[in-house]
Amino acid sequence: MEYGEEEFGHNFESKKMKGIWAKLKAIAIGQFLSLMLTGTAFASSLLVREGIDAPTLQSFINYIVLAVGYGAYLLLKKHSWQGHWGFYLSLAIIDVEANYTVVKSYQYTSITSVMLLDCWAIPCVLLLTALILHTRYFPGHYVGVVICVLGLCLVLLSDVHAEDHAGGSNALLGDFLVLLGATLYAIANTYEEFLVQRFKKSEILASLGFFAAIITVAQVYILERKQIEAIHWNAKAILPFLVYSGCQLAFSSAFLSLLQTDGSAMFNLSLLTSDMYAVAIRSLVYHESVDWIYFVAFGTVAVGLVIYSSSGEPPSEPDGHSTTNKIPYERVETSSIEPPGCPEGETDSGRSGSPWKDGYVLLSDSRRGADGLLTTLSLVIQQ
Repeated sequence: MEYGEEEFGHNFESKKMKGIWAKLKAIAIGQFLSLMLTGTAFASSLLVREGIDAPTLQSFINYIVLAVGYGAYLLLKKHSWQGHWGFYLSLAIIDVEANYTVVKSYQYTSITSVMLLDCWAIPCVLLLTALILHTRYFPGHYVGVVICVLGLCLVLLSDVHAEDHAGGSNALLGDFLVLLGATLYAIANTYEEFLVQRFKKSEILASLGFFAAIITVAQVYILERKQIEAIHWNAKAILPFLVYSGCQLAFSSAFLSLLQTDGSAMFNLSLLTSDMYAVAIRSLVYHESVDWIYFVAFGTVAVGLVIYSSSGEPPSEPDGHSTTNKIPYERVETSSIEPPGCPEGETDSGRSGSPWKDGYVLLSDSRRGADGLLTTLSLVIQQ
């Protein structure tokens, strides 16, 4: 009996230590991602200072490397694609336009404003994961979010206190673009959290890179052809492009690991510290003074991040099934499923071009409100 109690205690301590290390790993990955995000922001600001306006082109190299690198890996492994192309195409559209709007905003507003307003993705992610992925949060999760956002308010207060009103040519337009991009990032993050629970990370990244590269080429030709022709390709122009692409590639390759362990809300909270890293760049590179309130803000954000991370996993439903990232999903023959709008007893098997034929459905209920939102989005694109 004593041996059994001793073994139980040992197992309990072992699980406790594993849990602590898992949290530390999640925080470390989050801060690496935050540094990579800061690198992309710094590179974008350098390009603006050089008079270069090609936001879509900035992401092109990253998408090509994702497609070629992870695609080659999957081919060598003789991997059979599990997800339908409609899922990845819809994700690529959202991701490309999110990157475009945020990078474009640097043409109009300051790097400080961009990094601040980007936190709008956090409440968006919490709302989307609650509605679509049915994630239920503990009160501690909400407390952590509120404290982190309070830290960002302190950053804004610091800007006012230091009378730092430096910005771009049209700050209001730039701020709107950041908010739009942050909303798209939130949708993309939630969508990726949905996909990463069902398919291999390498498949998601390869498919994202493939479709996004095609979209990027078309968008560059339509919107940025003249701007690119006017660029003087010297070291000051090429180096920021390479830095941006390298940071974005590292970001894309690492962030799915954080989504798998702690979800997109934790992911976005981790990125809040990128505001503080931007302060370091501002001080060391641009040689601009940093107000003391910035450091108070950094501590506030850190406290919020720790509270959120230590609040535990979201609770389970009464039947014991977790509400986080567990939407039943499977590829099925849907020719016998009654799609929305069909009369009772009538199937859709005879309709040509129907997105319901041999597609994907959420087994819980593919036609009920938010449960079917992500699936419907990708299916509609197939029409």
